[in-house]
Amino acid sequence: MKAARFSRFGGPEVLEIVDLPDPHPGPGQVRIAVRAAGVNASDWKKRRGLMDVELPQTLGYEAAGVVDEVGEGASDVAVGDRVFGFCLDGAAQAELAVLSFYAPIPPSLDFAGAAALPAAIETAMRAVDQLGVKSGSTVLINGASGSVGSAAVQFAVARGARVIGTASPANHDYLSSLGAEPVAYGEDLVERVRALAPDGVDLALDVAGSGVLPELIGLAGGSEHILTVADFVGAQEHGVRFSRGDDGRAIHVLAEIGELIEAGRFALPVAQTFPLAEIAEAHRVSEDGHVRGKLVLLVG
Repeated sequence: MKAARFSRFGGPEVLEIVDLPDPHPGPGQVRIAVRAAGVNASDWKKRRGLMDVELPQTLGYEAAGVVDEVGEGASDVAVGDRVFGFCLDGAAQAELAVLSFYAPIPPSLDFAGAAALPAAIETAMRAVDQLGVKSGSTVLINGASGSVGSAAVQFAVARGARVIGTASPANHDYLSSLGAEPVAYGEDLVERVRALAPDGVDLALDVAGSGVLPELIGLAGGSEHILTVADFVGAQEHGVRFSRGDDGRAIHVLAEIGELIEAGRFALPVAQTFPLAEIAEAHRVSEDGHVRGKLVLLVG
């Protein structure tokens, strides 16, 4: 099969499409003929050597496609089913991928829309679960217009919370459409939030990692009311919880998201698609950081 890989660390030019042996599913897994695979910031961080040190490395943790092989004990799935989910081997950006966690693609979504979901919705739901967002909460989400942030906004709104979200002014109408009250990030953020919530907020989620944890602590009345998925160093410095996948993933969201989507209560836009052969360009766009929605590779 064709797959994306790099054999040295560096810029997007180190990426190549290579032939690799076909993978096969183990117990409880399925193999899919990949139709689309999501692109995430972790991809270019791996490529630059900021994460794993092994070489060579394949890429991709989320994909959507058609089941073509079923592992022993994998239930409620059959060859020919449309599914999306997680490839824990980090090799989803390929013609074939093994999914360890998966769910049926919601009927209204195409493959690209489904491939955009897993990483964003799992991270967002995990954060919302760990923060304890509930009806009546006032929640501040820093970095609310990106894929994880916008997913978190919608999950919090679905729970009946009031959401204030930071974003650039160009994304304020978008946040309003999701049910959030937008504020600009940057200098005087605290004053802008207090103009909307004079007594501060109950909870705050940092998705952007933009160095605002002290301000969030002040607005929420203590570090115990804050969670970040993006600022590991800041979390250590300020005593804020940092959420990572090995804390326990919110895999339940894969099976639950379809109901919200089909009810018109959740959407995650696909910002741009690229053929697998143009993965280097997808990395350039991702690394630039100014994307509303997800970048997706089209395969097959």
